Parts: sequence; C-alpha cells; structure tokens
Amino acid sequence: MATRLDDMTGAVGTLGISPMGEDGVELVSVNANRAGLRDAIDAHFDSSDGLIASSPIAIPQVFVSDMDSTMIGQECIDELADYAGLKAKIADITEKAMLGELDFREALKERVALLKGLEVDAITRCLSDRIWPTPGARTLVQTLNSKGCRTVLVTGGFHHFADAVGEEIGFDRVVGNRLNVIDGKLTGELEGAIVDSDAKRQTLEREGANVGIDATTLAIGDGANDIPMIEAATYGFAYCAKPKARAAAHGWIDRGDLTSVLRLLGIPETEWVMD
Repeated sequence: MATRLDDMTGAVGTLGISPMGEDGVELVSVNANRAGLRDAIDAHFDSSDGLIASSPIAIPQVFVSDMDSTMIGQECIDELADYAGLKAKIADITEKAMLGELDFREALKERVALLKGLEVDAITRCLSDRIWPTPGARTLVQTLNSKGCRTVLVTGGFHHFADAVGEEIGFDRVVGNRLNVIDGKLTGELEGAIVDSDAKRQTLEREGANVGIDATTLAIGDGANDIPMIEAATYGFAYCAKPKARAAAHGWIDRGDLTSVLRLLGIPETEWVMD
C-alpha cells in the first residue's frame, strides 16, 4: 500500500513503515525542510526505513557503498583481531572511530599496528568462518547492476577482505586499504595511501563525474567515516547506523534489510535480481 500526502515540510520522499517495508507513505511539498520531516517521522515511529529527496526519485547511475557493518554484518578488523587475542581491545577502538570520537586515520594505524606478527593465513580463516553478506546485499547490488548502475565497494578496511566480498556480492570495483605482509606475516603497517572519509567521498564524486554532469548517485554507510560520501550523494543512506551518520543521511534503514533501498527507490520486486 502507498499513500500520497501534501504537507508543508518541503521534501519529496518515501517512508517504509511496516516491518518488511511493504507499506509506504510518500510526502510532497514545496519548501525544503528535511530536518523537520525527519523529526516528525522519528517522533511517530520507533524505527523506520525512509528516503527524503528534493525531486522525484530516480534509479541511481552510480552506487558507492561502505563494506563493514553495511555490505557485511561484521567489522573485519575486529574479527581478525580475535585470532591475535585482541578483539576486545581493537573493537573498542573501532567503535569509537565509527562514532566519530577518534580520528579515523590514527585509529586505523593504531589497530593495524596491534596486529603485527599475525599470520596472513588468519585472514583466509576469518573470511571463511566469520564474514558473510548482510541480508539483501547481493539482491541490492545485482539489481542495480541490472539497471546499468555502476557499483563500487569502498572501505576503510582491507583489500584482503574486500576483494573477496566485492566479488561475492557483485560489485564492479573495489577500493580499500592494503595490509603490508612480509614472509607470510602482517608487519603492522599499511601499503600506499589510506582510504579514509575523504577518499570515500572522492571515489563517489569521480565515479559520478565519469557518468556525466548531474549524475544520480547513491551511497550507503553506517559510521562517521561515511558521512562525507553520504552527504555528497544524491541519495545518501545510513544503514543501521551510528547517530552522526544517520543524522547526515537523506535516507535511512533502521528496520528492514538492504532490499528496503530498492523499495524506497521505487524498483518493484518483480524486477529484483534474487540470489
């Protein structure tokens, strides 16, 4: 069911209000006030899936997504740290960085340094035993691919994980950090430039520019490190996100899985590419 309402909040969008995102409300008015609409929605629903846009919603031409706790249900570095007996310590740093309480670059360097000496084979075991896609991830990405959308996985995590995840889910491109390995062990350092919040935003902007001026772009993330790309996207989504990321987003998924994004973009289920 979908209902169209005229109001004075000044946004165009769709709001999923059922547990499975099957019901919806579309709001339309003339004066932009995204924050006011969000406040009204949050005041009436404990959790919701929604998208607010300033013009009629279109299928994106570029999709850029975070990996950890977005396209997969885990934080790879936290799970890998468990093989070194350091999960609690590293997970605490990760949480603070995602909340925006720590500088991401420094927090990343600190966590990687703690993994010095860990056998690289632990990554293979971790991927096999602990890392799996978020519900709806493959359907979301492969449906967008079928619509001609360019899909890019961009992560502040590591290519050792992201390349495998990107291939499994169906992304066209993967951007991430590289762990330095010597003699089969992690050195505690990174190779090359760090993929941080600026790099994520730049990836979105460059991919959009490759499509052309005024490309319609979609970005999804969950933490403070994702905020610049979320804000830069035509449709910036926060998925089960930290408060700062959710507040910055045009769209949010709090109760459904990632297929809720397809519903909010107006893509009928008959057109989804299912696993």
